[in-house]
Amino acid sequence: MYSNQMPEMSECIDDCLVCHRECLDTAMQRCIELGGTHVEPRHLRLILSCSELCQAAARLMMIGTEHHRQICRVCAEVCKECEEDCARLGDMESCVEACRRCAESCRKMAA
Repeated sequence: MYSNQMPEMSECIDDCLVCHRECLDTAMQRCIELGGTHVEPRHLRLILSCSELCQAAARLMMIGTEHHRQICRVCAEVCKECEEDCARLGDMESCVEACRRCAESCRKMAA
């Protein structure tokens, strides 16, 4: 657990960092290998945006600023959209799951 963090926030930080890594790895490895619709600009921008937002949300929670609520709200929305897009395209189950968990955690932190 991160210092001075409640357990729910610590879990959200972990979920965000996992999602950040999973989205980045999926975009740079899995999507490029699969090609086709997996490398369309809209999808790549979405999955990379999700990765960046997850990292930013985790960092703001680690800093301890109340601004984390705003970015967690946006992060939850983008994670949900990324989850749905990756599920639609297929062959990205670990990314779908990471986005789902992160979206749920971030929704709780945004409340």
